Amino acid sequence: MPELPEVEIVCRALEPAMVGRRTERLVFNRPNLRFSLPQGLPAQLKGQCFQSVMRRGKYIVVMAENGYGFVLHLGMSGAIRIEASPEERQAQKHDHVELFLEDGPRVVLNDPRRFGFLEALEEKSWKNYPAFAAMGPEPLGNDFNGPALAQAISGRRAAIKAALLDQKIVAGIGNIYACEALYMAAIDPRRGAGDLSADECEKLVRAIKQVLLKAIEAGGSSLRDYKHTDGKLGYFQHQFAVYDREGETCRTCDCDRIKTGGVQRIVQGGRSTFYCPEKQT
Repeated sequence: MPELPEVEIVCRALEPAMVGRRTERLVFNRPNLRFSLPQGLPAQLKGQCFQSVMRRGKYIVVMAENGYGFVLHLGMSGAIRIEASPEERQAQKHDHVELFLEDGPRVVLNDPRRFGFLEALEEKSWKNYPAFAAMGPEPLGNDFNGPALAQAISGRRAAIKAALLDQKIVAGIGNIYACEALYMAAIDPRRGAGDLSADECEKLVRAIKQVLLKAIEAGGSSLRDYKHTDGKLGYFQHQFAVYDREGETCRTCDCDRIKTGGVQRIVQGGRSTFYCPEKQT
């Protein structure tokens, strides 16, 4: 599933392609993805100029000038493709949603497994959308800092790795970047969240921000389905320190792989966690 860096990269590509352009037509090639597609949305957006494209957590929010818009989640296998001109149109299997823009590109949602979704929103109430109403702060924003994290996890017995995946604590962090940030901060993923000190919370917040920014700069992580809007792959997977490196040496650690067994893999909450048993204590 695309995490914050991958969704941010998609948003950055969609913004110049969509903002300031009008909808020629919005086409649904099937009635549903994970949920039913909003059949009234094509009429609401026809002829409307798009005003904003933004990310909230792992979601993309798009708004038009008349106050109507939509929220998009890419699910497990969803990908956005931007075709610069009609001549470049190459219909592909699983192209479920097509947005044609006047004097502009075609924006396509391709989703083989159909775990993604697109739902209608109104600008006046989009913050009340269920997923957003209880969502925590954006990790790259100023509201996410050491004291804020310390307060959010105070008294929690759950492991700190599980806490970082809780979108009510911090938005957009998934399995990959939680593992990488905990490694950078030298914190054992099994420790109780409420046991972290104020200094450790500060250190972890800095690590989260650094890892996310590095991932965005590298174009995100392409492990299975994720691609850029132009079809290119991300490269951050080549910089992983511990994620998906079970038994291998850590990239930035001088631990003895023979002694420690290298990067360890455990399962927490049904998700694989990778960590260094020497550095992360």
